[in-house]
Amino acid sequence: MTASSELDRLLAIMVTLRDPTTGCAWDQVQNFDSIAPYTIEEAYEVVDAITRRDWDGLPDELGDLLLQIVYYARMAEEAGRFDFETIARLVADKMVRRHPHVFDDASLGAAGVKAIWENNKEIERHARQEHGALAGVAIGLPALLRAMKLTSRAARVGFDWPDATRVLVKLDEEIAEFRAELEDADPARLQDEFGDILFTMASLARKLHLDPEACLRHANDKFQRRFNAMEQIVESTGKSMHETSLVEMEAGWQAVKASERS
Repeated sequence: MTASSELDRLLAIMVTLRDPTTGCAWDQVQNFDSIAPYTIEEAYEVVDAITRRDWDGLPDELGDLLLQIVYYARMAEEAGRFDFETIARLVADKMVRRHPHVFDDASLGAAGVKAIWENNKEIERHARQEHGALAGVAIGLPALLRAMKLTSRAARVGFDWPDATRVLVKLDEEIAEFRAELEDADPARLQDEFGDILFTMASLARKLHLDPEACLRHANDKFQRRFNAMEQIVESTGKSMHETSLVEMEAGWQAVKASERS
């Protein structure tokens, strides 16, 4: 079987599932809004498989993500909007258009390639009637990633800190403002000031060429690993976590950290 034939088979399966008479009752009633959350979930499961280097499981996760696109294509075709062929053609045309150094002029240098890439993206944004330096940054992105993209766009037009040190100064200012709001503890003000801290942290990550989402995923994994190990230490004493004091938990936590360092 070829990739083309397997894709045709998948498209045909979706047609069958969506058939209003003989299809699956669940699939028949789905729409763009109901499927969208699954798309985000499947994308994160792909990232999770890559992070864990689960090469055997990755094809299955990528298939689940591909199914989302097939789903949207079928629903759009039913409504007379577009089909899978349109999706594939548009992205293929875009890749050729954005890579003239590969498909047209091989003499372009790195600077020329970047300039053409950004110019083409700008033309595409204008075609979608998206105007302004921040146009086209998707609202549905994870918040930290969206913050980094927004500040990156602003930096292109010169609205940026000169270096990471200046961002750290700004971070200190934001933390001080948050600390001041703790006295009144107004939820709306706390949310606003805490958001400023996170936004500034995203800017700091960008200046240091770090991915804030990747950094937080790493921190989450580290916390889970250390907590699980600490939990095992507690259980080895014959106690449950509920029977253990915070002081004892902290001692176990520090033991785990020391073990990791060694």
